[in-house]
Amino acid sequence: MGSQEEIKIENDFILLRFQNDTNETVVVERSVNQGLIQFHFGLKGKGKFVFNQGNYALDLKEEKSLLFYNPQKELPIHLELAPHTWVISVIISIKKFHGLFSSEAENIPFLSEENKDKKYYKENDISPSMAIVLSQIFHYNLNSFIKNLYYKGKGYELLSLYFNRSEDPNAEQCPFLIDEENVLKIKKAKEIMIANMAEPPTLEVLSEQVGLSLKKLKMGFKQIYGDTVYGFLFDYKMDYARQLLDSGSYNVNEVGLKIGYSTGSHFIAAFKKKFGTTPKKYLMNLNANIE
Repeated sequence: MGSQEEIKIENDFILLRFQNDTNETVVVERSVNQGLIQFHFGLKGKGKFVFNQGNYALDLKEEKSLLFYNPQKELPIHLELAPHTWVISVIISIKKFHGLFSSEAENIPFLSEENKDKKYYKENDISPSMAIVLSQIFHYNLNSFIKNLYYKGKGYELLSLYFNRSEDPNAEQCPFLIDEENVLKIKKAKEIMIANMAEPPTLEVLSEQVGLSLKKLKMGFKQIYGDTVYGFLFDYKMDYARQLLDSGSYNVNEVGLKIGYSTGSHFIAAFKKKFGTTPKKYLMNLNANIE
């Protein structure tokens, strides 16, 4: 189901958690006062931020982050969450944020003297250490009475990792060394499955290819991507199949073969399971809308 949660950490410091586990696009809206900094993190799926009544939009991709800051005008959140998308956002005032860094603030581009009155937009990769913290925030399952304290710690940790762009995953003093290595291996496993979607390896072969035990591969994949390895691959294949159908360059049988279904009936059944309609009916509806 689509859901959202707002956690007030402190005054002018808020965590937002958006989750769309439906097969439909979900739109979430929230007012944001002028001068607040917004950090948005794409854990899974894809989101789109829409500004100025639809005149401008920015995509939030999986494993990417967006930073918004505009001291001149309000930037309300209008976020379109694609099916099966998870996003975590941090909203913090410039005053509180500046206080976190004090003398180090000159190292942050949008806080520099020449930029302090300018708007600022930035896309960055989510590092392995950030991915771990984001997963911990998303899968919170501790006692409710320490929830606020937990989120407060994780919120500050997330911001510190965001600006720690020179982090060395091989540094001995790094407290997340083992976890970071595992995150990179799990991301590699995802890339291998996508690259070989028509003939994916078994989990045993995959675990050997990325150098993780079968148990760690299964647990880590579920934690980072919110699904089993094959569950993730199924959703990816169906979304890819829909894109191929949308292109108008392939018929139903060709699309099925491209994503690894040797018989048309199996592809049709899988497509219907995912989207509630057959590929043929989907194409007919698509063509009707075009006409």
